[in-house]
Amino acid sequence: QVQLAESGGGLVQAGGSLRLSCAASGRAFSRHAMGWFRQAPGKEREFVAAISWSGGTTNYADSVKGRFTISRDNAKNTLYLQMNSLKPEDTAVYYCAVDVGETMGGPYDHWGQGTQVIVSS
Repeated sequence: QVQLAESGGGLVQAGGSLRLSCAASGRAFSRHAMGWFRQAPGKEREFVAAISWSGGTTNYADSVKGRFTISRDNAKNTLYLQMNSLKPEDTAVYYCAVDVGETMGGPYDHWGQGTQVIVSS
């Protein structure tokens, strides 16, 4: 059974930065691509970023490209999302998820509980 635990969310002013972490256990973390998603109040969950099993390939939603960076440390079974130049529209609950395969593209079959990010204007 895979367990994912996000951390690092909080309240930050616009223009600020946060670093989210996702600790994984229960599966060979390094053999799976991973992703970050977010869900704002009243909206559908949306894709934010993804990374291949090796970390060599990444993909970003247009709305975060150039501001967010996804990375992973397979030795620590941890996924990261560095978020810079935050905007109020980045306010959401952020989730990490495990891809069923090594390459990106989904589907994702395990999800964390989420961490809240609030960006004040």
